[in-house]
Amino acid sequence: MAEKRTFKDVARHIIFDSNTVPSKLFDLALIGAITLSVLVVMLDSVEPFHRAYGMAFVMLEWGFTLIFTIEYLLRLYVASSRLRYARSFFGIIDLLAILPTYFSVFVPGAQYFLVMRFFRVLRIFRLLKLVTFVREADFVTASIRASGRKIMVFLFFVLVMVCIVGSVMYMIEGPENGFRSIPESIYWAIVTVTTVGYGDISPQTVSGRMLASLLMIVGYSIIAVPTGIVSAEMTSMQNRRAQKHFCPTCPLAVHDDDALYCRYCGGLLVNKRNVQ
Repeated sequence: MAEKRTFKDVARHIIFDSNTVPSKLFDLALIGAITLSVLVVMLDSVEPFHRAYGMAFVMLEWGFTLIFTIEYLLRLYVASSRLRYARSFFGIIDLLAILPTYFSVFVPGAQYFLVMRFFRVLRIFRLLKLVTFVREADFVTASIRASGRKIMVFLFFVLVMVCIVGSVMYMIEGPENGFRSIPESIYWAIVTVTTVGYGDISPQTVSGRMLASLLMIVGYSIIAVPTGIVSAEMTSMQNRRAQKHFCPTCPLAVHDDDALYCRYCGGLLVNKRNVQ
C-alpha cells in the first residue's frame, strides 16, 4: 500500500520542483503575478494614471503583496531547511519583494521599490530548464570575481587620478568658471574620464581645455582596461577547464591529475585522455 502523502509533501513538490504539470503551472502563475504586480507599480508612478486609478493601484498592490506573503510563508513552512531557504538568493529576493508595501505604511513612496520583484522572474530559468545558461552565467560571474583584486587596484588608480586632475582643474579654472570646489571639480573629472560629458561644467581657459583634452584621451584607454582584465581571466579559466581532468558542471573546477571527483560539487571528473 502506497504511503499517503501529507499536505506538506504535496506543497513542497509543487513549489520547489519543476518536473510535473502542477509545479510548472504554479511557476507560470507566479511569474504572471510577478509581471502584473511590477506593471501596476510602474503605472502607479505615472501621474495621470495615479490620479485616475490611484486607489485601484493601491488595492492591487496590497492584493499582490498578500498573495506573495502567503507564498513566502508557505515556502518557509514546506522547505526542507528553512534557514537555508531564508538565506538563499531567492529566499532573500522573496522577502524583499513583500517588505516595501508594508514599509510604505510608515514611509510614503517605499512601495516603488517593489520593482525588485522582477528578480523573481529568474525562476523561469529553472522552469525552462535553461541550466546551460545558468552555468555560463556562473562562469562569467566566477571570472569577474577572480578579477576582483586587479579591478579594485585599477579603480583605486582611477580614483587617485581624478582627484589629482580635479584639484588641478580647480586651481586652473576657479569658481569664476564654474569649478566652485574641489569635490565639484572631481565630479567633472569623473564625468570627463568616463567620456559621458554632461556639459554642466566645462573649462573656459586654454590650460583647462588642454587638460580636459588629455583626460578625454586617457578616458578612452581606461574604458578598455577592465574588459581586458576580465577577458584575460576568462581565457585563463577556459584553459584550466581544458586540462586533462575537468568537471563538466563547475566553471571554477581545477583539480590535481590524480583527482577522481570535483572538489566543488563532488561530481565525477572527466578524463580527456579517455574521451579522446
